[in-house]
Amino acid sequence: MIFRFTLVTGILAAATRTVAFAPVSNHALVSSTTSLYMGPPIDPSAPATDTYGEGSRKYRRTVYTHDQWVKHRSSDRFLNNLTTLIYSGIYKNVGKEVLATTSVAVFVWAWNLLACGYEDFSGVMHDPLISSKLATAVGLPMAIFTTLSPSLGLLLVFRTNTSYNRWDEARKFWGLNINHTRDLNRMATAWYGNDSSPGSLSAPKQTAKVIDPAEREHLLGQVSLFTWAFVRSMKRHLSPPGEDEEDFVAELKSRLTPEQADAIISAAHRPNRALYDLSVAIEKLPMHFMRKNEINKNLSIFEDTLGGSERLLSSPVPLFYSRHTARFISIWLLFLPFALYSQFGDSWNHIMMIPASALISVFLFGIEELATQLEEPFTILPMQGFCDKIGANCDEIVGWAGQDLYKIPEEVVEQMELELPELELPEKKMTSNLSLLGGEVEDEVMDESKKRKRKLLKKLLRIGEGI
Repeated sequence: MIFRFTLVTGILAAATRTVAFAPVSNHALVSSTTSLYMGPPIDPSAPATDTYGEGSRKYRRTVYTHDQWVKHRSSDRFLNNLTTLIYSGIYKNVGKEVLATTSVAVFVWAWNLLACGYEDFSGVMHDPLISSKLATAVGLPMAIFTTLSPSLGLLLVFRTNTSYNRWDEARKFWGLNINHTRDLNRMATAWYGNDSSPGSLSAPKQTAKVIDPAEREHLLGQVSLFTWAFVRSMKRHLSPPGEDEEDFVAELKSRLTPEQADAIISAAHRPNRALYDLSVAIEKLPMHFMRKNEINKNLSIFEDTLGGSERLLSSPVPLFYSRHTARFISIWLLFLPFALYSQFGDSWNHIMMIPASALISVFLFGIEELATQLEEPFTILPMQGFCDKIGANCDEIVGWAGQDLYKIPEEVVEQMELELPELELPEKKMTSNLSLLGGEVEDEVMDESKKRKRKLLKKLLRIGEGI
């Protein structure tokens, strides 16, 4: 009996902790002074559809900074969460279920009052108001509920853990998007114009002449834009059409050319189209194909995060499990007042069993509601914030092009131009030059021009290595 009571107490304690440490909102519509306010707006002018249910999900897209963490750890958090209890969207969502349970409790209390007699305010007992052999007290033994408590606890634990893992997996997918979009643009910017030949990295003075700054800005800008277009298309792909379609179209048309924007908007699968455009933009960059292959590895990761997100969106927790859990907890709570009536015999006419039934219903139905809200994670993730952050980071990274500190002294550049004009010959000549750097010379006798060439190339390489 002690073990079963502990199980029930543990469930209630878990529900209390869920309320106390539930995530809070930092949505743009909430003022900065209340950035940690949990749940939908308390402004009376806010639409009723935004106070709970689907309309409230956009207020749960939380991104924390250091200031928010300080307030989150505040010793006043318990009081703050209790004072906002009546505004909780979770509790409003389970209002009908709690009302049903409370109604059963009121019925049990009133029926037993009429069938078994009652005590007035002065403490005098009165006879039953219904004098019939069929009018007997209703109730159930508490042992039924203590026996079922471990099973209910296991169902709720599995339900909440599974839903949280889905949310956590979705958040990690977007974390990979953020990391690898930065990686992609960093490599594209640093390797631009580098084909690992004497005309580029081995001879940066040549690269500086060949690279057109305007062309570089355009090509890298396209990589940055289509990187943003992919994550923005992915966000739209995972969001409800009515919430995001107009903003998505407007944002694409404001940043891309009409042809580029229309190609993505009209595509049957928009993220795939944006990813294709990003592949084309990478292919246009002047660099060695091996380095393009390294950059393209990030695109494979994008495909994985997109596919994983689609899996989460299209495949819920098996419905038979969710339905069984909902039926179990509903029947358990609807019949609980029949067992609680005798447990509150010390209160006036057992009346405290009514608020007790309501409170237990709020907590247990609330746990199941939390699991249901977490099960589909994308409409409570701040995906728009992620997209804006990715776009700003990529634009900044490609803006660093041409800011490297690898410079060759002017006298070396002039000497190279005078004595080694053949360095600008086709690829075969460049390959021959590289063989000279390694000292692999087949001819035993080397003419004077080749000796000078080898000497100057080695000098240039030592300068590059020392910077």
